[in-house]
Amino acid sequence: MTQSHPRISKAVIPAAGLGTRFLPATKATPKEMLPVVDKPAIQYVVEEAVAAGLDDVLMVTGRNKRPLEDHFDRNYELESALQKKGDAGRLAKVQESSDLATMHYVRQGDPKGLGHAVLCAAPHVGDEPFAVLLGDDLIDPRDPLLQRMVEVQEQRGGSVIALMEVAPEQIHLYGCAAVETTEDSDVVQVSGLVEKPDPADAPSNYAIIGRYVLDPHIFDILRRTEPGRGGEIQLTDALQQLAADEKIGGPVHGVVFKGRRYDTGDRGDYLRAIVRLACEREDLGPDFRTWLRSYVAEEM
Repeated sequence: MTQSHPRISKAVIPAAGLGTRFLPATKATPKEMLPVVDKPAIQYVVEEAVAAGLDDVLMVTGRNKRPLEDHFDRNYELESALQKKGDAGRLAKVQESSDLATMHYVRQGDPKGLGHAVLCAAPHVGDEPFAVLLGDDLIDPRDPLLQRMVEVQEQRGGSVIALMEVAPEQIHLYGCAAVETTEDSDVVQVSGLVEKPDPADAPSNYAIIGRYVLDPHIFDILRRTEPGRGGEIQLTDALQQLAADEKIGGPVHGVVFKGRRYDTGDRGDYLRAIVRLACEREDLGPDFRTWLRSYVAEEM
């Protein structure tokens, strides 16, 4: 029998990374503000949190990240100009980002890894379970992964991570989970975790992707977690401790995701994400697909 656990209302979005893979574009522009078609990547992530019922959003930022705050704030001059022009469509788009959620911001300071970024959220989160969404992973809104993860956490307690099956030769690019099946076909219990293992040492081909619903006990563990791979405080290392001992903060489960995911952290995948999303847009898709077919035919 399942039991009900506290309702989750807060989401944390780490956004302090330097975006070095996209230099020189990210020299003065946060990587999270790079457009995916005509909307910055970070807005897709906030929209996903809100769609799952999490309208209290803390963004963990760093130096040169002020445009993130500006994007989710009001721009009265621009709104006034659009209103005078009678451009209701663009006015609605501008106002949409500032009306999405209750936004909060905290500076990470030193870039000590994802685990440290999550730890920066402790004063805001308190003793409530919360979600963490990484901005490099965009999840198609037609595949409500986060909503399902919240449901699993409310039913089973503890923490929930998003998992995706990848080819064995790619597992070294991800955190990897050792899992056991449950009565739900899309839910597994996590018995162990390792960050970016060699393929020969990987316990499975279940990779961790950038969505987490975490028990607040994770903060105590992160405070004691020593720097791991890459000299950074790894969230995976802290989750491994939770998975190894349910008495600390409940079990760790994984939701196996088989939907549409767009990886914007890699330049090639970023371009593919733009093409896929543009093709599916009602306003852009028909003309763009026609041009794309012609272009591919010419190149072939």
